[in-house]
Amino acid sequence: MSHIFDGYEKELLEFTASIARNTATLGNLDGDSKTQRVSLIDSDVAEAEALVRRMDLEARSMQNPSVKDPMSAKLREYKAELNRLKREAALSAKSVSTGQRDRQQLLQGAELDDGNAPTSSSQRERMLHATSRLDQTGDRIREGKRSLLDTEELGVSILQDLHRQRDTITNARDTIHGADDTISKSRKILAQMGRRITQNKMLMYGIIAMLVFAITLVAYFKVGGKSKN
Repeated sequence: MSHIFDGYEKELLEFTASIARNTATLGNLDGDSKTQRVSLIDSDVAEAEALVRRMDLEARSMQNPSVKDPMSAKLREYKAELNRLKREAALSAKSVSTGQRDRQQLLQGAELDDGNAPTSSSQRERMLHATSRLDQTGDRIREGKRSLLDTEELGVSILQDLHRQRDTITNARDTIHGADDTISKSRKILAQMGRRITQNKMLMYGIIAMLVFAITLVAYFKVGGKSKN
C-alpha cells in the first residue's frame, strides 16, 4: 500500500479520535469553554475532511487493482465514520448555539430591568462587543485555515502529477535502455555473421585455388606423358 496513503490514514485517525473525545466532553462544559471546544471540533472536522480528499486522490492515482481496491474500501469506511462524527458535532454545536441565544436574551432582559445602572449596562455592551469581535476573529481564522487546506490540496495534487510523470519518464528510460541492449546484441550477432561469411568466403577461395592447382597439375602430367610417348 502507498506510504503517502498510510501517512494520511495515521493523521486521520488522530483527528477522528480528537473529534470523538471533544464531542463526548461537551456535556460537561458550558459558556465560553463549550464554545471554544465546538470551534476546536470544527477545526478538526475541516482537517479530517481535507485528509479524506487527499486519500481519495492518492487512491485514484493507483493503477494496480490489488492496491487500489483495499485503499478504496478503507476510504469508504473512513468517510462513513467522519459523517457520523460530523452529525454528532453538529448536534452539539446546535445545543451550544441555543445556550448562547438564551444567555443573550437574559442579558438583554437584565439591561431592561436595570435601567438605573448605566455603568453595568456599558460593561455588558463592551463584553458583548468584545465577544462579537472574538467570534469574527475566529471566523477569519477558520477561513484562513480553509484557504491553507485548499492550497495544500492543490500542492498535493501537483506533487502526485509530478510523481506520475516521473514514473512515466522512468519507464520510458527503462524502455530506451532495453532497446539499446537489444540493438547492442543485434550488432554483435551481425558482426559474428559477418565474420563467419568472411571465413566461408576465404575457405571457398582456398578450395577453388586447390581445385585449380589440382586440375593444372593433372593436365601437366597428362600433357607431359603424351610428349614422352
